[in-house]
Amino acid sequence: MTTLIIISVLPIVILYLGLYKVQKALLPVTVVGLLAALGAAVLQWDNNAEPIYHGMMLFNNFSVAFSVVSIVSTILILLLSKGYFERISNHIAEYYAIILFSLVGIIVMVSYHNLTMLFIGIEIMSVSLYILAGIRKSDFASNEAALKYFLMGAFSTGFLLFGITLIYGSSGSFDLDVIRDWVVTHPRNIDPLFYTGIMLIIIGLCFKVGAAPFHFWTPDVYEGAPSLITLFMSTVVKVAGFAAFLRLFSACFLTIAGFWTPVLLVITIITLFIGNITALYQQSFKRMMAFSSISHAGYLLFAIVALGAGSANSIFVYATAYSIASIIAFGALILVRQQTGSDNFEGFNGLAKKNPFLALVLTVSMLSLAGIPLTAGFIGKFFMFSGALAHYNFWLVIIAVVNAIISIFYYFRVIIAMYFRSAERAEVEVPAYYKFVLGFSAVVTIVIGIYPAFISSLI
Repeated sequence: MTTLIIISVLPIVILYLGLYKVQKALLPVTVVGLLAALGAAVLQWDNNAEPIYHGMMLFNNFSVAFSVVSIVSTILILLLSKGYFERISNHIAEYYAIILFSLVGIIVMVSYHNLTMLFIGIEIMSVSLYILAGIRKSDFASNEAALKYFLMGAFSTGFLLFGITLIYGSSGSFDLDVIRDWVVTHPRNIDPLFYTGIMLIIIGLCFKVGAAPFHFWTPDVYEGAPSLITLFMSTVVKVAGFAAFLRLFSACFLTIAGFWTPVLLVITIITLFIGNITALYQQSFKRMMAFSSISHAGYLLFAIVALGAGSANSIFVYATAYSIASIIAFGALILVRQQTGSDNFEGFNGLAKKNPFLALVLTVSMLSLAGIPLTAGFIGKFFMFSGALAHYNFWLVIIAVVNAIISIFYYFRVIIAMYFRSAERAEVEVPAYYKFVLGFSAVVTIVIGIYPAFISSLI
């Protein structure tokens, strides 16, 4: 709970610093505050947690693990923001504050023990993101992204809230333990409205994580929003969405998995094919990453479709690998776009000759996202495929492997452009803090790929 309090107070402090024009202190204070919240979260590890505040919240190892991933990812993203927000606006305190408010909702999403807190966490996060997506008021694409995100987000929230209402109407409670006990004691006499509620919740959560066929907002919003905000949405927000998804279904609906699993299985397969095949035809690196995030949502859904004791660990490992690889990819994109003014693949031509370090870390990122061995992405996919193979026939894993092969083509387009295509270009300036974030993320990616025990079996 200390973590949530620190992150809730921190944006108010940042706003006061912005009010008194202490611009240079904004980033250091934010990072120090997040490190304090991170330390408070780690101290909660293995503390035999019980639900608190009348069963509203539960800060167990599951919550701690995903809170740590979310906070660390946010710190790395904010380190990339030095100088970035200043180019967009003179009032940069608002950027940091709104990102931190969004992180408050994310911490609630990974720690809820009551469906009302799930809804509150999603709304805190979503409202903040609506603002962040359209924060470049003079940019038409940013305004379009914010409008689309708001409309689709409000639509999905309606599905989610209606589903929660039906679950409450059937079971008589919002508490996860009470809902689970009601399902266990009524195995053959479950109200049809309860099943309808589960379907509506699946639709609402699939909207939030960008799973097909509820993904149509994702490419335009990711492309129109500022790159750093897109990075935050595609990593921290997606991880929180899947953590919330997993907590609800593993805690309440495991005993009736035979009902909702076929539906989620179809969504998973559609998500994989739409994300990967559409990414093949993109000429924009940023838009390719948007469709790539859809395909990764499909891989993450594997852990929920094959729900079991190892699902939490699988999502944790995969989400960590995906987040750090995406941080490298978007960090490199920001630097290249500053020089070329474009986010097309041609902007990366000949990058290896002028910036071998930047080309190297971006190569590590692309290899990890493609799931090549000796990277964290391979370990994440291995966990997902192992879980699916334990619960389903071999054909499902074959579908996943085929999609992984498809993804290699568009990830390797970046590598080919950097190393095998020449272009007249100046050297891209890589600031020291970018070198730290990109280098640190690349090292972690390789370490997890070589020593998976470094991160696995934590939850």
